[in-house]
Amino acid sequence: MDRDRRALSVGGVATVAVPVAFLAAFFAWPLVAILERSLAGDGTVDLPHDVLTRRSTLEVAWFTLWQAVVSTALTLVAALPLAWALARFSFRGRSLVEALVLVPFVLPTVVVATAFLALLPDGVERTVWAILLAHVFFNVAIVVRIVGAFWAGLDPSLDDAAATLGASPYRRHRLVTAPLLAPAVAAAASIVFLFCFTSFGVIVVLGGIRYATLEVEIYNQAARLFDLRAAAALALLQLAAVAATVLVSGRLERRLGGARTRRGPAPRPTGRDRVRVGLAVGCSLALLALPPLALVVRSLRVADGYGLDHYASLLDETPALLVVPWHAILNSLLFAGAATAIALTVGVLAAVAVARGRRGLDALLMLPLGASAAMLGFGFLLAFDDPPLDLRSSVLIVPIAQALVAIPFVVRSLVPALRAVEARLGEAAAVLGASPWQVRREIDLPLLARPLAVAAGLAFAVALGEFGATVFIARADWPTVPVSIFRFLGRPGADNVGTAMALSVTLMILVTAVALASERSLVGRPPR
Repeated sequence: MDRDRRALSVGGVATVAVPVAFLAAFFAWPLVAILERSLAGDGTVDLPHDVLTRRSTLEVAWFTLWQAVVSTALTLVAALPLAWALARFSFRGRSLVEALVLVPFVLPTVVVATAFLALLPDGVERTVWAILLAHVFFNVAIVVRIVGAFWAGLDPSLDDAAATLGASPYRRHRLVTAPLLAPAVAAAASIVFLFCFTSFGVIVVLGGIRYATLEVEIYNQAARLFDLRAAAALALLQLAAVAATVLVSGRLERRLGGARTRRGPAPRPTGRDRVRVGLAVGCSLALLALPPLALVVRSLRVADGYGLDHYASLLDETPALLVVPWHAILNSLLFAGAATAIALTVGVLAAVAVARGRRGLDALLMLPLGASAAMLGFGFLLAFDDPPLDLRSSVLIVPIAQALVAIPFVVRSLVPALRAVEARLGEAAAVLGASPWQVRREIDLPLLARPLAVAAGLAFAVALGEFGATVFIARADWPTVPVSIFRFLGRPGADNVGTAMALSVTLMILVTAVALASERSLVGRPPR
């Protein structure tokens, strides 16, 4: 018994120590390296005023800000009708609709950008409108999930009471529902703003040479112009903006619990509501399906019609890569598998600690999700070029970076399930003579099998499509699929574009399959 207690005590320390050590080594250290390069390049503190006050920097910062604001507003307009339909009503196929809405969010940004290249006509595909539309497509799921979940929990008696007093539907929504939804809408908007503000794959593919955000400019300065001081200064500016946004988002999320109550099963739509629900769901799914369908059609288009030539080219050598393109698919699968293993190892320990009340660790673990992916990749280049962690030439640096981004998804998937596990079951087993490890093995693990599958699926999908950090650190002879797509799109010629489209469709199928399988585990019937 004493041995079990000591083991559990050591395990309790490990649930905090391992995640903190991982974040310190692979998140904090790269950020410190960026700060050191931007503020103390020659041993003295030197604020990069010249870089931050350049006209070009101010123009990039202004474009980054206003496109994120406009993208957020358009996303709210596009997503709120669907959130209303899914939150207020029950209808056939609702679970499938919820799963399909999630797919655009887990698609790699470079695939989303490539899909819009295939969808939009010439003259529009590399404009600010293409960027805004791609951001809306990518972020609809965030608003639907956050606002829809909160909306579904509102007390319907408030709306009924207002209707009894003679208030019209519009007046009830404006005076009752909208104020109650405001915290959820604000929280969703802040997260969408964060993703649009730090957008990289969409901007670098659809923006061309005319449009650049801070994220893209960091990449240009570090990887193309080799001006590391300017890149570090821009990363510092973006870090400050991201930190402010994360702080606002956290405060808004903490306000989400006040107006929620339990409600019965959602009713089926009747009368005019049936038409409105049909329009909201039908139009949303049609708009979300158009870019992927256009991508598939474009990947099949060849000089004399349609065929599988571009898919066959994945088996041939090409000057765009040092390896055959299908090797990039294998690389992505290997890296994503390794990243998932790392993310599960660290994320499970962290989730246990958070479920036991370590709220500070929860906030700490969310920082990599809000940080700039390009900034992380740049930080890896600066931090891991000397012993004891000389990783720049190692293939391990890619799955480590991918795991850093995937860990928050693992924690978010597991914490609610860990908190829902009945403590009385373990206590009853202990009374019957079960050791603490037997309780974990025989009770906790079976109950957590489904959430673990969801967490693994989300981590694998996120790692499979990670682009912003990987493009900095991936070795030329070990490219991933997103990096390969980017390289093919950067070369002239219809064949290179066609190969990029074929790779994008392949990656889209892989990520979609993983996302749907993960979502199916979440919404499927509980095991008996």
